[in-house]
Amino acid sequence: MKKRELERIRKMLKGQLEELTQKSDEAIASLLNSTVHSADPLDRTSQQLERDFTLHMLDRENKLMMKIKKALRKIEDQSFGICEICGEEIDIERLRSRPVTELCIGCKTLQEKLEKLSCE
Repeated sequence: MKKRELERIRKMLKGQLEELTQKSDEAIASLLNSTVHSADPLDRTSQQLERDFTLHMLDRENKLMMKIKKALRKIEDQSFGICEICGEEIDIERLRSRPVTELCIGCKTLQEKLEKLSCE
């Protein structure tokens, strides 16, 4: 992979990480400042559902932040863009569209087929 392309991906990942961190911090602050003060059971239920949804989104964003940090570490140690299963280079178009990917398209396709079979 060309240095310029790698630097572009690194900057994009850092920007995503900063944005996710800020959103996460704001959501956590909002959760900490919110309290459920309603006599109406429907209002309490609605507020609890909203809190549960926010916690679910925070969990998903946290997982994405961990993937971004891993991709940034791989850029630093020069292993970025190498499939973790077969060791081949991951196609640049795949990395551009999903820079946190760890598998080439062939290995990812095989992994998904195996997951589908195990669920059946």
